[in-house]
Amino acid sequence: MINNRKIFTRNSAPERSARMIETVFRCKWSLTVYQLLAEGINRPGEMVRSVEGLSTKVLNECLRKNIEFGIIERIEYNEVPPKVEYVTTPFGKKFISILDQLKVLQNEMSA
Repeated sequence: MINNRKIFTRNSAPERSARMIETVFRCKWSLTVYQLLAEGINRPGEMVRSVEGLSTKVLNECLRKNIEFGIIERIEYNEVPPKVEYVTTPFGKKFISILDQLKVLQNEMSA
């Protein structure tokens, strides 16, 4: 007699977090943006000037996606000329710390 009872069930990742991780890793600039923010570079023009190959269009798309996920937030100052800065949200700090742990794991695997 064959027993067809399943012992394990397949758990799928929550839709929002899985989509967020896929989007972040699909965008080759997200990790660079996080590094820039960690170093205190939070103005878009300064970001573009700091990274070779990063265009304003690509940066804006990357920032928009990260804002949608709540990883970073945009702060607009009511000045002339307009001033905009980006900062990491409390959720974003937690998310980036998870990415840092992945980096540590990779280093351990490489050693």
